[in-house]
Amino acid sequence: MPLARSDLLALRMRLDSGFETFTGEVAAEQASSLGYQGRQVEKAMQALRDHDARGSDGAVRLALVKAAARQVWAFFVQRELCGLRDQKEVIRIYGIPPEVLRRLGAMD
Repeated sequence: MPLARSDLLALRMRLDSGFETFTGEVAAEQASSLGYQGRQVEKAMQALRDHDARGSDGAVRLALVKAAARQVWAFFVQRELCGLRDQKEVIRIYGIPPEVLRRLGAMD
């Protein structure tokens, strides 16, 4: 027996509302992950700035630059997964130095 038009519309509304809930949960997870990665970049940049203010061991600084590059790479990947492709403003806001970007293969 075929479904009535009203039954089809009701079924579609239930399916759509369930999908919207799922879409909202995915967006919340993306935002949470993006925020986490952004905080990791902030911490890495602060550690590098603190080290530069003290002006000590070059080997420690190199390790901090490498760690910062890993965090920046993870942040850029997360942003791209969210559809955010332009990194220029992020580089400016977080104060990511050229030497960190070079470790990602980026040009100044």
